[in-house]
Amino acid sequence: MNYFSFYKDGKALYCLIFTGMLLSFSSLSAKNSKRNYQSSNQQYQLQGTVTDGTAPLPGVTVAIKSRTAGNAITDYNGHYQLSVSANDTLVVSFIGFKKAFIPVQGRSRIDIQLQYDTTTLQEVKINAGYYTVKESERTGSISRITSKDIETQPVTNVLAAMQGRMAGVSITQTTGVPGGGFDIKIRGQNSLRSEANAPLYIIDGVPYASDPIGSGITNLTFPTLSSPLNSINPDFIESIEVLKDADATSIYGSRGANGVVLITTKKGKAGRTKFTVTASTGAGTVTRFMKLMNTEQYLSMRRQAFKNDGITAYSPWDYDVNGTWDQNRYTDWQKELLGGTAQITDLQATASGGSENTQFMLSGSYHTESTVFPGTFLYKKGGSQFSFNHISDDKKFRLAFSAGVTLQDNDQPSFDLTYDARSLPPNAPALYNADGTLNWENSTWTNPLGNLNTKFESRTNDLTASAGLSYEIIQGLSAKANLGYTNLANNETRIVPSTIYDPAYNVSSERSALFLNDVSRSSWIAEPQISWKKDLKTSIIDILLGATFQSQQSLRIQQSGTGFTSNSLIYNLAAAKTTRVLLNDETLYKYQAFFGRVNYNYKQRYILNLTARRDGSSRFGPGRQFAGFGAAGLAWLFSNESFMQDNSWLSFGKIRTSYGTTGNDQIGDYQFLDTYSNTGVLYNGTPGLAPSRLFNADFGWETNRKIEAALELGFLKDRIFTTASWYQNRSSNQLTGIPLPGSTGFTSYQANLDAVVQNRGLEFTLRTVNFSGHGFNWTTNLNLTFAKNKLLKFPGLESSAYSQQYRIGEPLNIRLLYSFKEVYPQTGVYAFEDLNNDGAITFPEDRQNAVDLNPQYYGGLQNQFTYKGVTLDFLFQFVKQQNRTYPMGTAGMMSNQQERISNSWSVPGDIAPYQIYTTGYNYAALMGTYLYNESTASVTDASYIRLKNISLSYDLPLGLKETQCRVMVQGQNLLTFTKYIDGDPEFTSYGFLPPLKVVTMGIQLTF
Repeated sequence: MNYFSFYKDGKALYCLIFTGMLLSFSSLSAKNSKRNYQSSNQQYQLQGTVTDGTAPLPGVTVAIKSRTAGNAITDYNGHYQLSVSANDTLVVSFIGFKKAFIPVQGRSRIDIQLQYDTTTLQEVKINAGYYTVKESERTGSISRITSKDIETQPVTNVLAAMQGRMAGVSITQTTGVPGGGFDIKIRGQNSLRSEANAPLYIIDGVPYASDPIGSGITNLTFPTLSSPLNSINPDFIESIEVLKDADATSIYGSRGANGVVLITTKKGKAGRTKFTVTASTGAGTVTRFMKLMNTEQYLSMRRQAFKNDGITAYSPWDYDVNGTWDQNRYTDWQKELLGGTAQITDLQATASGGSENTQFMLSGSYHTESTVFPGTFLYKKGGSQFSFNHISDDKKFRLAFSAGVTLQDNDQPSFDLTYDARSLPPNAPALYNADGTLNWENSTWTNPLGNLNTKFESRTNDLTASAGLSYEIIQGLSAKANLGYTNLANNETRIVPSTIYDPAYNVSSERSALFLNDVSRSSWIAEPQISWKKDLKTSIIDILLGATFQSQQSLRIQQSGTGFTSNSLIYNLAAAKTTRVLLNDETLYKYQAFFGRVNYNYKQRYILNLTARRDGSSRFGPGRQFAGFGAAGLAWLFSNESFMQDNSWLSFGKIRTSYGTTGNDQIGDYQFLDTYSNTGVLYNGTPGLAPSRLFNADFGWETNRKIEAALELGFLKDRIFTTASWYQNRSSNQLTGIPLPGSTGFTSYQANLDAVVQNRGLEFTLRTVNFSGHGFNWTTNLNLTFAKNKLLKFPGLESSAYSQQYRIGEPLNIRLLYSFKEVYPQTGVYAFEDLNNDGAITFPEDRQNAVDLNPQYYGGLQNQFTYKGVTLDFLFQFVKQQNRTYPMGTAGMMSNQQERISNSWSVPGDIAPYQIYTTGYNYAALMGTYLYNESTASVTDASYIRLKNISLSYDLPLGLKETQCRVMVQGQNLLTFTKYIDGDPEFTSYGFLPPLKVVTMGIQLTF
């Protein structure tokens, strides 16, 4: 009988049962795994925000790892939304921040905080004109500011936004009147002709004429003519790059001798349609007034002047001291005539958005600004900007279109009141009578407000349009075409009605006058290009070939009319009794060129950049119309060498150098031809012609040879980044007027002079990230320029018409002055050095002391602090320079003087800094004043440190997903620290309004 053993024979049963259970569990597990797999790949919507720890980051790319489509771009509030699956990994990237990899892990919301990575700033693409280049790989000298720098400044001219922010770029504002001009020099003055030193301006690939608009016949308010760049709204600008050395500028050939300013306007970005509305209002006042005498000091000076001249009785016309005018009256005429407040208003609205393939942006703006002068004068500017970008699905075809329209309406007094504000006696009569009419005080003075009736009005319409089309034929080979069109129309009117005169003189409208100036300028440009880029594993070669065809037509007519039956008809030229056409001309400028670039990058360590251009210009004579220009740039990224890879403190290192030539054709049109002009004289009823210029077949190009060497270093992951560059530019074959004997019938003819001008200097920049983390960031930017201009060569200078303007070995911007010695203690008259010992102070023999009025160095220091929603940004501009004091005329005559003139010589034996007072009868003192103003005594330290710009903004915590509100306070020219004794140290135009101090408050709403 067999017995069953549970212990022994049960093992098989155990195995059978266990196997069944295992199979069942495995089946169940497989089913669950399949369900889980299907769940992990199921798509759902993920959203969140991306910040830097303090503020949202718009424009951040949020992608899925190993997926090429379906990426998201954060909106203005840093919000993103995209389809994901539970097992996906987000890849979050943004320039200037470390790339983040974040597993989704089934979450439906992920808020991301990116960390700053300063080393990626070297990967920023820089606009070099016809091509773009990484910041780390550029071989040329390019300075850059972006919209973040521009939008903090309450300015209306793009040049004002650049002041103090770029090494090697010197910008001076020439007037505080709205719509005025700016003077810009990039690495100094290259040409003997002051009007031929403007850089080339390029707006979205289209050249923009830098020639001033307007006329000196109509525009007497500005010391220089109005800047055409007033037509460019700074709020529409995305970035500004300034090309300085030969490597960067020679591809522009003859147009790049004085540097190139590239202006890129804002474009739309992919994402939902976003609306931004900005409104601001503010006020402007004069930065600094001169310290003038009060009534007590002034009358003391006047009485002493009569005493010095031996005059014991005042004449009937000495109203200020003979009792006709109130002896106790005091008016601060600077505050009365210039002390007003300019009201400033800005409105702007923008709509932008689009898909990944097509984006758009439409902006509109309106600006109004009154003046500090009495009266109701107003500068109005309105404009719109539109951009459209498209890329095909296969990424081969690209289209970029932009267009901007600006309308300006400027209404100003046609005479600047600054001169009267500084020269009127402080006890001069009141401006108005009790009934509100102008007070002429019984014809004892000329009321300065009478000049408010003479008006200057300017209307400017400006259009700029550009289109860029490109197509990738095969991988690496692309064809491109840039097309552009500009049109500018400027109409100026100045009226001089009879109402500017004292009514007691009974001047009728027969003396009224009208002046008109109309300018029309249009141009088109077409630039076909082809580029090829090839990755050769260890190296990359990039080749660009292109051509330029440009035409510009300008029309100008100046007219005047005098004698009107009524002042109500003064704007009607047909109502004038006498009309004249002062100028009527038409010019046509044609330009064509072929250019090329070859860039070779070996192992991202050694970079060679070659550029060349063959230019043709209609401004030169037969056989001289074409010239070639080129440059070579080299760069060594030694931080990418193997022996530097383990360096923990040096994150970036580059040495670069360049050499090449550029040209200059800024001489005007038809200068080489025989030309004739209308004489305005009638012969038998026919107007005559007279020769105005001689033919010069050898009229050719100016040439500028440029060389540069630079070192760029980054430390501690580029938290400290510095550059140091040395440059030398030599401009030769100067285009200028060559003097001729009067017997030829001409005083000069235009030709190339064998003169050489050199600009040499050092430029330093420093960028530091001082603190970053815990919601607080602090960055600093410093730029510093040491520049020296020198005339190296000028054959026959001593015998030329320029003998008293230039000196070999000295800068172009010098003044030849008399050498001041002292005030003679016995006579009280200024004494000067008699260089030729002939016993007299004569011109030009004794006026030979050359004084350099160029800045010795200049720069700017910018700091930016951010904490959560608060941003504080400020810029200090500094300049080391000399300047001349303000000439006020002879002390003692019927005109106010600086307060310091009170310390004047009075009796024999006095030791005083200023000479004897005179009412005009002391000829030696009169000559002394003239010589003093043309002597070294009139030169003083005009260095300054100015709080050029400050901006404080706060993002209100609204808690709304799609809406952001920012409030802003901005200031311009707020504080100035200087030893200069005669007003604003930046301003050098005598008798014109200095720059204004501006404070604005605004609000920006984005939704």
